[in-house]
Amino acid sequence: MSDITLSQSVRQNLLSLQNTADLLGRTQNRLATGKKVNSALDNPNSFFTSQGLNNRSKDLSTLLDSMGQAVQTIKAADDGMTSIVKLVEAAKAKANQAQQSSLITERQKYAVEYNELLNQIETIAKDAGYSGKNLLAGLGNDLQVAFNEDGSSRLDIQAVDLTETSGLMGLPDLTAGTISTGTVTEANLIAGRETDDTLTLTVGGKVHTIPYGAAATAAEIMSALNALPDVTASSDGTTMTITAAGGDFTLDDTNSTANMTAVTGAGYVQGDFDLDTSVGSTLSAITKSLSTLRGQASTFGTNLTVVENRSSFTKSMINTLTIGADMLTLADSNEEGANMLALQTRQQLSSTALSMASQADQNVLRLFQ
Repeated sequence: MSDITLSQSVRQNLLSLQNTADLLGRTQNRLATGKKVNSALDNPNSFFTSQGLNNRSKDLSTLLDSMGQAVQTIKAADDGMTSIVKLVEAAKAKANQAQQSSLITERQKYAVEYNELLNQIETIAKDAGYSGKNLLAGLGNDLQVAFNEDGSSRLDIQAVDLTETSGLMGLPDLTAGTISTGTVTEANLIAGRETDDTLTLTVGGKVHTIPYGAAATAAEIMSALNALPDVTASSDGTTMTITAAGGDFTLDDTNSTANMTAVTGAGYVQGDFDLDTSVGSTLSAITKSLSTLRGQASTFGTNLTVVENRSSFTKSMINTLTIGADMLTLADSNEEGANMLALQTRQQLSSTALSMASQADQNVLRLFQ
C-alpha cells in the first residue's frame, strides 16, 4: 500500500490544525487543573522548585501542630501555678491567723487547715499535666519545642517538681499537735471540797485556780473549767472528761484535810503553731516560697510568649511558602480562558482553510472531466 500524498496547502493547513488542537488541549488541561505546570515535563525548574517549597511548608505544618500542643502544655502548667500561688497565699493567711490567736486549740486547728492546703497544692501539681507532659511534676517532664525542620532552633523548658511541697517550695507539713485528756468521777471531784479550798489546774507550767468551797457542785466546777482558756470539760452525769491544750495537766485541791485524788491528763503533743517562734519560721518559709513560685510563673509566661510568637511566625512562613509555590505552578484562569476562545476561533479558521485547500484539489479533477 503506497503512502497517501497530500498537497502542500492541505498539509500546511492540517499541520496548523494539529498545532491548534495541541494548544487547545493544553489550555483545557490548565483550566481543568488550575495549574500551568502539572509535571516536570511542563517546566522542570518551576515544578521542582514548587515541590521543594511545598515540602518545606508541610514540614513546618507538622511543627506547627507540635507548637500548638506545647502551648497547651505550658498553659496547663501556668493554670496550675496560678492556683498553687493562691493556695500558698491562703496558707500564709492561716499562719497569720495562728500568730494572732492566743488559744492553742485554735492554733492547732489552723495547723490542720494549713496541712490540708499543702495537700491540695500537691494534688493540683499532679493534675496539671497535658498530653503526657506535666511541667509541675519534675523529673522526666522537661519539654522541648522545635521551631525548624532540623531542630537546630528550639526551646527547652525545664519542669519543676511541686508535687511535694517540702521540696522546691520548702513547705513541709506541720505537726498539728494534740491536746491532753483526762477523766475524773464527779464523786472524786467533790470529795475534797472544803470552805476556802481551791482547785488548781496546772497545764504546761501555767496554774489556774478554781473556787472549791464546801457547797461547790460538779456542774459549777465544770462551768469554771470551761471558762478557762484552752480547757474544756463535759460530763455524762457520772464521769467528767477534761481536755487541755498547751501541755499535759494536773487537777488537784490545795487543802489536804479532805482530799480528792489528783487527776492527770496525758497525750499532749506540741504543734508547730503552738509557739510564736514556730509560726514566724513558717511565715518566713511561705514568703520565700511565694517568691520562688512567682519567679517560676514568670518563666513559664516567657516560655509561652516565645512559643506563641514562633507559632505565629511559622504560620506566616507556611503562607509565604505556599504562595511562592503557587506562583510557579498556578495558571491564570482569565488568561487561559482568553486563550481558549482564541484557539477555538483559530481551530474554526484552520478547519475552514483546510476545507478550502481540499476544494482547490477537487477543482483540478474537474479539468479532466
